[in-house]
Amino acid sequence: MLEIPFLDLKAINYQYREALVEAASRVIDSGWYIQGAEVKAFEQEFAAYCGTKHCIGVANGLDALTLTLRAWKELGLLIEGDEVIVPANTYIASVLAITENRLVPVLVEPDISTYTICPIHLEAAITPKTRVILPVHLYGQMADMPAIMRIAERYNMLVLEDSAQAHGASINGIKAGNWGHASGFSFYPGKNLGALGDAGAITTNDDELASTLRALGNYGSHKKYENLYKGVNSRLDEMQAAILRVKLRYLDTEIAQRRKVAAAYITGITDPAITLPIQHSTFNIEHYESHVWHLFVIRSKQRDMLQRYLAENKIQTLIHYPIPPHRQVAYEASKLGMHPLTENIHKEVISLPMSPVIFQDDIDLIIETLNRFS
Repeated sequence: MLEIPFLDLKAINYQYREALVEAASRVIDSGWYIQGAEVKAFEQEFAAYCGTKHCIGVANGLDALTLTLRAWKELGLLIEGDEVIVPANTYIASVLAITENRLVPVLVEPDISTYTICPIHLEAAITPKTRVILPVHLYGQMADMPAIMRIAERYNMLVLEDSAQAHGASINGIKAGNWGHASGFSFYPGKNLGALGDAGAITTNDDELASTLRALGNYGSHKKYENLYKGVNSRLDEMQAAILRVKLRYLDTEIAQRRKVAAAYITGITDPAITLPIQHSTFNIEHYESHVWHLFVIRSKQRDMLQRYLAENKIQTLIHYPIPPHRQVAYEASKLGMHPLTENIHKEVISLPMSPVIFQDDIDLIIETLNRFS
């Protein structure tokens, strides 16, 4: 039996090979490779998809978050030492963007039923120095943005969505990237909307923020050879923009396929030793809207044994993520606090194969194998 891959990027992209080759050829033949027509077109198309006024292409998802916080500093909305509330169980990039700007990350525990930031814990963590809330739409599920925006309005705080795993997710018809004051996206190849290399973007409805971001990512320049800021080079290049334009057209179709896979897992996996991301009894239309299933993450108190068992049965899995940010060597000397719920989550999580091109026979085999585990 061939191994069932965790994610077959070659198969995903092969569906669109002809269109991707045509897009790449168009860029090659244009003779214009930085900040040209493809980037401009993708920015317009992705902004329209998210429902926002602006999309600013950048080099990667980390830069999207880092530059947004930096722009707010340049605009006088933040100063060094201000606090940013962020979920403790996120990928380290969310925290790196904060500390890179010499801001203070305040980590809070998630809601165990969604793995996204808990509004109750969030509000309890607010101090006079809190200026930003950075909710992370983890695994493809949106945080409770209506509650978060109410808190932000009550305390006059900025909201920066980390939408790196949630392209196309929505709540009440409003998509990820259009809830906060700004949002950072990653188009890393494994994302639901993935480039063929590193790429990222920021969405916002704020004209002044958008203008500042465009300058910061282009050496601090609004106009060639004139520099308003000590900027960086973080630009979405023409080739990746052209690739993303092709794949954006099929994003909703792929999300629908991911939701079918998730529904099969949720209704089929019955082993009591496995905790599903959503219980079948509560799996309703709201979950279909808010969750785009970038990852299908289960939990088991016997996680390592389960992963070995699945590997023996030629089912590839990954762990997102084995070590939380506050336990990383990079932050061991800092005061990021103790977060026992997050640590327990990171000890138990394991991600099953999830893809818009996974075969039904493979889904059935994964479910059957899991149900034999205990």
